[in-house]
Amino acid sequence: MIGSVDEFILYDDMQYTRRDWRNRNQIKTPQGLLWLTVPVKVKGKYLQTIRETEIDGQRWRSDHWKALQQNYRRAPYFEQIAAVLEPYYLDREFTHLSELNRALTEEICKLLGITTTLKWSSDYTLADGKTERLVDLCKQAGATTYISGPAARDYIAPDLFEAAGIELRYYDYSGYPEYPQLWGEFQHGVSVLDLLFNCGADARQYMKSPALPSNQPERS
Repeated sequence: MIGSVDEFILYDDMQYTRRDWRNRNQIKTPQGLLWLTVPVKVKGKYLQTIRETEIDGQRWRSDHWKALQQNYRRAPYFEQIAAVLEPYYLDREFTHLSELNRALTEEICKLLGITTTLKWSSDYTLADGKTERLVDLCKQAGATTYISGPAARDYIAPDLFEAAGIELRYYDYSGYPEYPQLWGEFQHGVSVLDLLFNCGADARQYMKSPALPSNQPERS
């Protein structure tokens, strides 16, 4: 999705939610899929924004890196990619989840040759209302098209985008081609690190960047 737009806004002023993809992802192992989770400090009933969410301790860093080494050291491009990523796990300490996510996202974009501008939502003035805020962010950024994840269909009001003259499109996550992968049957839905370790510079060949118009149903 990042590679399909001119500017990608990290919407970290939204409320933090648990059991989401913000602090965890899956890798492939000989025993099946394994969750790698960054522990965070949660206040009450998640009454905090993503930007305010602090990382709970630093032990996860060595645990995650050990898991990546154990399960991907046989991958063709492990040493090449590991040389770039290892410092983020073993040398740098991050206190907040958003800082970690942005740093890793920026480095992965470099590895994939993606030059999209990344910004925080806090770089802009935030309006009230779920869809109103998104429309206003688009106006401030000078956008003519807004690309959203498909889950946002549940709350986005398309008429507000139409009234503002902004095209609304939904990203389509289906139909990704399979690539050479370790450990048996191919598994979709794993971290992009799996693709990088296995394919290196050829990773872009297995990516896509289509988005569906707002009035077109998603493919199953």
